[in-house]
Amino acid sequence: MEEKRIVRIPADIYEEIEKRLPEYGFDTVDEYVTFVLQELVYGEKEDEGPVFSEEEEEKIKKRLRDLGYIE
Repeated sequence: MEEKRIVRIPADIYEEIEKRLPEYGFDTVDEYVTFVLQELVYGEKEDEGPVFSEEEEEKIKKRLRDLGYIE
């Protein structure tokens, strides 16, 4: 398991994300924030390997299926 750090965000942002978790397809605010940060940090570095773990990729695929974008 990789080492984790604590990042503080304003409570109103946390609560807004928390309300939208089902819509976003994530189980926790931590998962969502990690996803967004990975997109920002690694999104443009395609040659460095996969951006998402297998678990994250499956959650994304599930969300896309639920939305009707893929079968």
